[in-house]
Amino acid sequence: MPMPPSQSGPQPSSITVSIVSHGQLELVRPLIEELDRYSRGVVAKVVLTLNIPEPDLLAGLEWGFPVERIENRERKGFGANHNQAFARCGTPWFLVLNPDIRFDGDVLAPLLAQARADSGLLTPRILEPGKEAPEQHRAIITPREILVRRRPGYVRPQVPHWIPGLFMLFRSDAYRQVGGFDERFFMYGEDFDICARTQLAGWKLQVAEDLMARHDARRASRTSNRHLYWHVTSLLKVWASASFWRFRSALHKAQASVR
Repeated sequence: MPMPPSQSGPQPSSITVSIVSHGQLELVRPLIEELDRYSRGVVAKVVLTLNIPEPDLLAGLEWGFPVERIENRERKGFGANHNQAFARCGTPWFLVLNPDIRFDGDVLAPLLAQARADSGLLTPRILEPGKEAPEQHRAIITPREILVRRRPGYVRPQVPHWIPGLFMLFRSDAYRQVGGFDERFFMYGEDFDICARTQLAGWKLQVAEDLMARHDARRASRTSNRHLYWHVTSLLKVWASASFWRFRSALHKAQASVR
């Protein structure tokens, strides 16, 4: 079982933020500006990974925290990029953040303030474009769940079984304990996998129902054959993994115990 630290409440400069750009510095710039405007007190630094060469749209800009760059010589997958960034994390918390997340106020300090001692992974609610209500909680991914999730009468879990990789605030001890993301996933699937392994290791997934971040979603898997291929093959890897079956079994046992 994990042995979390006993400290409570947000600590100054307690988060290392990891952002990966795939030619997206025009999205990264306003995100860093919002982090600086609203959450400067808890952000120790931003580790910005340039996964492909791109024009330097951040040249000459400064913020209230350092922005440490990694320029990949070869393109890496989602998990490999964030694992690489975590190697430069010396703070109690490690935030995986998509370039297209947006803030209207400070979310990070209130999120840390709500963290329970056994919480290994935190997130606010996520509001997608054109929606008035936040993204619904997600159930464990199975072939049946994919088929029925949009049908009338489908019941979402009251507590999410996993959260998407666009905003994942890890307790660094938890991230380190589970070995970070599984780099066998190039893109898609690694977020479910790490959520499952984190919970199997005894940590809790905590959602702050009263906090909100916005997502300027880009549904590439619906328009790009390459992204669709990554999506499908990642699902097959998820269903072939030992962590999926262990997590599924643990959920069934937990549900049976409350009936």
